[in-house]
Amino acid sequence: MLTFAYFFYLTKTMAKKKILFVSSEMTPFLQVTSVGELARRLPQAIQEKNNEIRVLMPRFGCINERRNRLHEVVRLSGINITIDDNDNPLTIKVASLQEAKMQVYFLDNEDYFHRKFVFANEKNVFYKDNDERTIFFCKGALETVKKLGWQPDIIHCQGWMTSLIPLYLKTIYKDEPVFRNAKVVYSVFENQFVENLGKDFARKASLNEIDNKQVSSLSKSDSSALYMTAITHSDAVVRASADIDSEVNKFMKKQKGKVIFEHVEEAYGDAYNKLYDDLLQRQN
Repeated sequence: MLTFAYFFYLTKTMAKKKILFVSSEMTPFLQVTSVGELARRLPQAIQEKNNEIRVLMPRFGCINERRNRLHEVVRLSGINITIDDNDNPLTIKVASLQEAKMQVYFLDNEDYFHRKFVFANEKNVFYKDNDERTIFFCKGALETVKKLGWQPDIIHCQGWMTSLIPLYLKTIYKDEPVFRNAKVVYSVFENQFVENLGKDFARKASLNEIDNKQVSSLSKSDSSALYMTAITHSDAVVRASADIDSEVNKFMKKQKGKVIFEHVEEAYGDAYNKLYDDLLQRQN
């Protein structure tokens, strides 16, 4: 005879999961680092396991709208993201990957993303407003999901530009009905920039709503600091690279009771699907 707990487990694991993937890049639209390829393959593999997915990424200026057939989703556009008392309009665009039967949503803003290059200019100088671009994208992603009215079970973030999302989900958005029961997964890659996001990054990232203690880890504002902040606020962490920074590796090892998942290439769809199922069985 099945116990209630086991019946509940079977019901949850057999049910179709709703999984949100948020990535800083994704092939074939854009590949800057090792994030891009995995961000393309993993959502398709999980969708093929009879799950429902959504994919969000920035619409950097080097992504050709005509070639990729992007078009605006008017019903989702019109949100303003406020950073340092400045209102920044958010436009949502969408494109389809026909061979994968997947749609990808792009977050766009004329001031932050309409440039020929991604994170540095033609002289390889890191953009001074990468701090605000990151904040805009992370908050914009969550506001987009709210407007969609789509309640994810799992939110999987990939790439340093998504690193504020776990923090925001556990603070500003923790009582939002659409996110209340979501589990957060964060994939850690090799450090992907050597600069920092400036001395005001922690203050700006707080959005005047998060206390100083919770954003103190962002004071250094380099790639490692972003990773460690995301790790702190995630329910599970993926080691997605063999070249993770030693400081970040040590920090991961100190996490008590947190799921640490080693990325695998063989049957990775099955492995990640099981990770998500296992997370959904864990008590908050």
